[in-house]
Formats: sequence, C-alpha cells, structure tokens
Amino acid sequence: MNTLKKVRQPLIIILLVLLADQVLKFWVKTSFMLGESIPVAGNWFYLSFVENNGMAFGIEFGGEFGKLFLSLFRIVVVGAMTWFLFKSASKSSLHPGLVTSFSFIVAGAIGNIIDSAFYGLIFNDSFGQVATLFPPGGGYESFLHGHVVDMFYFPIIESSFPDWLPFWGGEHFIFFSPVFNLADASITLGAGIFLIYQKHFFNEKNSEA
Repeated sequence: MNTLKKVRQPLIIILLVLLADQVLKFWVKTSFMLGESIPVAGNWFYLSFVENNGMAFGIEFGGEFGKLFLSLFRIVVVGAMTWFLFKSASKSSLHPGLVTSFSFIVAGAIGNIIDSAFYGLIFNDSFGQVATLFPPGGGYESFLHGHVVDMFYFPIIESSFPDWLPFWGGEHFIFFSPVFNLADASITLGAGIFLIYQKHFFNEKNSEA
C-alpha cells in the first residue's frame, strides 16, 4: 500500500494525459477528413487534422524500415523511462517536481506510440472521407506503421520577411506553423519543467542527502 501511494502521482498524471489525448484523437479521427480545418479562436487557433508519418513535425525517417525502427526504438526508450520513473518514485529517490516532469514526458511519448502501434489496425484511412473505427475491410496499415494524429494549429503571426533580409527577403512565413497534439504538448511541458527547475530539483535533493 505504501508503494502504491508513492507511485500514485506519476500514475495519475500518465493516465489522465493518455485519456485526454486518446479521446481527442479518436474524436478528430472519426469527425474530420484529412486536411480539414475549423477555426476555434479567430485566425490564430484552428483544429486542423493532419497525420504525422515520421518523427516530430512530420520529418520522414528511412521509409518503411525507418518507420518500424523508429517505433521499436521509441518503445524501448519509453519502456526504460517508465521503469526508471516508477522504480525511483516508489523509493522516493526523485524530487516530486522531477517525477512530475518525467511523468508528462512518458505520458506524451506513450500517447504517440499508441497511434503508431494501433491506429493503422483499427481505423481506415482519412483521405477524402471520415475514418471508421474497426472498419469491415480492416485498417489502413500494419502494426507499428500507423500515423500519429495531430490537430492543434496556431498560426499566430502570418507575414513576409523584409525584402532587405538576406536569403529569406520577401518570403512568406507563419509563426507558429507546426501542427501538434496533446501528447506533444505533454512532452514539451515535461521537458520545460525539467529545463527550468533542474537545478532546484537536484540541489534540493543534494541538500537533503
């Protein structure tokens, strides 16, 4: 029982993030066609359905073999991080803030792994149609080859670079252009907490030792 209390914090964070992430992705996948976009707040916040077939921001990685390797690599890394997180939390060997940051990172990583591992099996494709969950003809891809669902788009500033600027003068740009999901936001939040407070986490732990 005592061990369960110690791991309750990371467990709650991971489960809540995963639940919210997957519910939102299921809704988008079964309500939007690929490329469909609706405004949420003016011209600076849209729900825009895209699918990520590779690494962060849609970067491709070595075709089909690269996709499989990347998925397996993610599972190994996240599995190791999860084991370390719960082992350390159960022994109270990590600062609570560090546990929180790691929990957000692990939750986001697991959320995107679920897409890659299972979405290709349980959904048909979204090209020109709204996808169906468990379609009669089967999914659009095999295990570990699914696409990650992204939907948050914040084109906060849309303009052109000044003509006098070298290389990019006159070119159109959008800030912020990447489309991301709740899992990505969770990873970013966890990494941000760690980067901002890392000295506090480790210095406080050292002072207690």
